Amino acid sequence: MTMSPLAYADSLRIGTIDYVSPDGIKVLLDIEAPDGVSLNTGVPRPFPRVNGYVLAPSDQGYLVAQVEWITIERSQYPKRKGMQDFGLVDLPYPLRKMSLNPLGCLFYSEGKYEFRRGVEAYPSVGDPIILPTQEQLRAIVESGENRRIKIGVSPLAANAEVKVDPDRIFGRHLAVLGNTGSGKSCSVAGLIRWSMDAARKARKGGDPNARFIVLDPNGEYANTFKDMSKVRIFAVEASEGIEQLQVPLWFWNSSEWSSFTQASGKTQRPLLRKALRDVKAGRALSASSPEEEELALRRYLSSRLISIRRDIRSGEIQTDETKFGFRLKAIAADLQAKVSTDDQHKLGEVIAAINGALTVAHNSFVKDGKTIEYYRAFNEASVQAIVTALEGSVDTVGGITFQDGPYEDVPIPFDGTQLPDHLEILAEQESSSQYVDFLVSRIRTILSDARMRSTISSANGVNLNDWLSKTIGDDQASNGSVTVIDLSLVPAEVVHIITAVIARMTLEALQRYRKLNNGKTLPTVLVMEEAHTFIRRYADDAENQNSAAICCQVFEKIAREGRKFGLGLVLSSQRPSELSPTVLSQCNSYLLHRISNDRDQELVHKLVPDNLRGLLRDLPSLPSRYAILLGWASELPVLVQMNNLPADQQPRSNDPDFWAVWSGEGLKIGENGQPVERTVDWQAIAADWQQTSFEQPPPPAPAPTEGAEDDEDTIPF
Repeated sequence: MTMSPLAYADSLRIGTIDYVSPDGIKVLLDIEAPDGVSLNTGVPRPFPRVNGYVLAPSDQGYLVAQVEWITIERSQYPKRKGMQDFGLVDLPYPLRKMSLNPLGCLFYSEGKYEFRRGVEAYPSVGDPIILPTQEQLRAIVESGENRRIKIGVSPLAANAEVKVDPDRIFGRHLAVLGNTGSGKSCSVAGLIRWSMDAARKARKGGDPNARFIVLDPNGEYANTFKDMSKVRIFAVEASEGIEQLQVPLWFWNSSEWSSFTQASGKTQRPLLRKALRDVKAGRALSASSPEEEELALRRYLSSRLISIRRDIRSGEIQTDETKFGFRLKAIAADLQAKVSTDDQHKLGEVIAAINGALTVAHNSFVKDGKTIEYYRAFNEASVQAIVTALEGSVDTVGGITFQDGPYEDVPIPFDGTQLPDHLEILAEQESSSQYVDFLVSRIRTILSDARMRSTISSANGVNLNDWLSKTIGDDQASNGSVTVIDLSLVPAEVVHIITAVIARMTLEALQRYRKLNNGKTLPTVLVMEEAHTFIRRYADDAENQNSAAICCQVFEKIAREGRKFGLGLVLSSQRPSELSPTVLSQCNSYLLHRISNDRDQELVHKLVPDNLRGLLRDLPSLPSRYAILLGWASELPVLVQMNNLPADQQPRSNDPDFWAVWSGEGLKIGENGQPVERTVDWQAIAADWQQTSFEQPPPPAPAPTEGAEDDEDTIPF
C-alpha cells in the first residue's frame, strides 16, 4: 500500500525538541524511532549514529543538524505517540536523547534541494525532528557549486559522493594532517591525480594546462605519477628518467646567503651584500679576457673614485683613528697588482698619491708589547691629490661609469668562486678581514662539496628561462603538469636553503607573470611534504635567522600572498603542533586523517568553531583512508572515505614489512616459484655513500674436485 506524502513525512519523524540554544539542540527520541537501522529513508541507513545528519522542519525549509552524542535517560513512564498512558503501573522506562549541532539550512528550489551554511531561524521546543531522505542527504553532502573533483564518499551520508571545487581547495591553501600510516600521502597524490583526470576529461582527452610542484624530502613520489605523460622528476643524482636537480648559487638572495653563512648583521652582512652586488654586476676584481679586464678596471677605479668623494663630503677623512686610511692602503695594494710595465693607465701616479697621504697620516703606539697602527685625520690637499690622480687614471679607460649594477637579490649568473675572493678584498678595504674569515670559509666549503657541486654550480650552463620552464612548466604545460623534486639526498646543512630558493623563485616568477599579463595569474600548486620539517615555528626575536627560519619565512609569505598570484599551497604533516601558526592559520581547508597526539588534537580543535568540534572527536579512531574534510573547500565538515589508489600509484610510504622479510611469508614469488628474499650488498651501498666506483666482484672459483693435487696454486685464499 502506497503511503500519502503526509503519512510518509510523519513516518520520518524520530523525536521532538525539548531544549534549544544557539550552539546546541537536545532532542527526545520517540520510542518508535529506529534503534539500529532506518528502513524508510530510501535505502537502509544506520540510525541513531554519532555525527549523522537530521532535519528540523521550518518555515523556510529545514534546519540541518549533526548528532553530537546519544544517551539514555530513565523516565517514570513511556511516551508513545497517540496514546494517553498515565502510568497505572509506575515503573521506570528508558528514554533515548541526543544532542545536535546546528549546521545550516536546506532549501527546496527549482526542483532540487540546496544547502546553505548558517542558521537564520532556530526551531522551538516541541518541534519535530525527522530523518533526511536519500535526496536530501545527498544535497547536504554534495552542496556547493563547481564541485568537479571527486575525492571519495561519505559513509555518514549513505556513501554520497564528496566532490570539491579546485578553486577553493587549492586557491585558499590546504593542510593535509595525520599520523604516519593514516593515508595522508595517498590523499595528496590522489588529489593531484584526480584533479588531472577531471581536467583531462573536461578537455575531452587533452592534456590539462596545470602545474603541480611536489617538494619531496623522502623520495616517495618518484614513481607515483610515472603512468602520467611527461612527469618531470629532479634529484641530486640523475639517472634514467630522473633529471639533475639544479639550484645554482646565483639564485640565492642575500637573506639566504646570510642564513647559510651565519653572517652577523653589523659587519659581515653589509659586506656580503656588497660583494653579491659587485659579482652580479661584473665588478669582481678578476677577469678572464683583456676586454673584461679593461671593463673591470674601469668599474673598479670609478667605484673607488666615487667612494673617496663620498668620504670627503661626509668629513670622515678629518676624523682621528678613521678607517679611511686602511681603505686607501687596500686600494694601493690592489692597484700595485694591476700595474704593468708600461703603466698606460697611470696607476703608478695614483699609488704614489695614496702612499704620500698615508705617510703623513700614519701613526702607531705600543701596547702590551704589540705595535698598534692607526691613521690620524688626513690633510684635505693630500686627499685631493689622490682624487686628481684617480680622475686621470679613469680617463685612460673611458671615463667614470656610474653604473650601480643590479640589486643583490636579482638572479644574475656569476662564477661562485669569485664571491669569496671578492669578499676578502672588500674586507681588507674596510679593515675588517678578521671578521669575515668564517664567512669566507663557509662559502668555500660549499663550493668544494662534491655532493652539492652538480646542484649548486652553473658550470653546466643552466639559465633562468630553462629552469622556470622545467620546474614550473612550459607554455600550455606542454612538458607535463607535474614536477617532483626529490630532496632526499640533499645534504642536511643546505636542504632548507634549497627548498626555500625553489619556493621563493616559484612565487616571484608568478608575481612577474601577473605583472606582465595585466593582472591575470598562472594557477600553480606547490606541495610540501613533511611540512613540519620545513615550515617549523621559530623564534622571531633571533638576530641572525638560521636557514630553517628563512625557509619557514618563505612559506609564510606564500601563505599570505600566494593566492593573489595564483600560487596555491598544499601542506602535508604528521605534527601540526610544530607548524608555523602563520602558515596554518592561512590554510582555509583541512583534510584531517587520524591524529592521536594530544597537542596535535588540541591545535586542530582550535581551527574550527566550538559547535563543530564534535566531529573531530573521531580523529584518534579514524581508520586508514578515512579523513574529515572541513573549511572553505566544504560547506560543512564531512567524514570522507578517500578514493582508493592502486598500489602502483601510491607514494612509497608503506610501513616496513618486518614479518614478510623475517618469515618469508607474503614475499613475491620469482620465476622459479620460490619467494624472492630480501638481500643486501653493503659494499655497493658503501661505494655509493662514499662516491667511489664499485665493480661487482667476479664469481668465486669452483672448489677443487676430490683427488686434486693440494698445492699452493689450488688453495683459495
